[in-house]
Amino acid sequence: QVQLVESGGGSVQAGGSLRLACVASGYAYIKFMGWFRQSPVKEREGVGAIYTIGGSTYYPDSMKGRFTVSQDKAKNTVYLQMNSLNAEDTAMYYCAAATTYDGTWRRLLDPVNFHYWGQGTQVTVSS
Repeated sequence: QVQLVESGGGSVQAGGSLRLACVASGYAYIKFMGWFRQSPVKEREGVGAIYTIGGSTYYPDSMKGRFTVSQDKAKNTVYLQMNSLNAEDTAMYYCAAATTYDGTWRRLLDPVNFHYWGQGTQVTVSS
């Protein structure tokens, strides 16, 4: 089992930045950590992911440039740095853990590949 707890959400003005954190605990091997977001008008979408062993990261084309996923293995924590935020970034942000995925990066950020989820942290961007 893996428990994930996100923090760092809040309200920010357009153009601002936020850093979300996700602390993992429990006894399971985590291969990938991903960040997702969901709003009332959009389906859940992947924001970025990190391979926990080597630290490689992946972002969908639509997320490249403003979002950065990183990790602090000593703290069992994964971060999502978000810059130049706009109103369309308003959503609930979730971290998730994948333990057995062996496919390509491009297909990783399908929610079905992630077995453990945090409760989410709300990000609201005002214009």
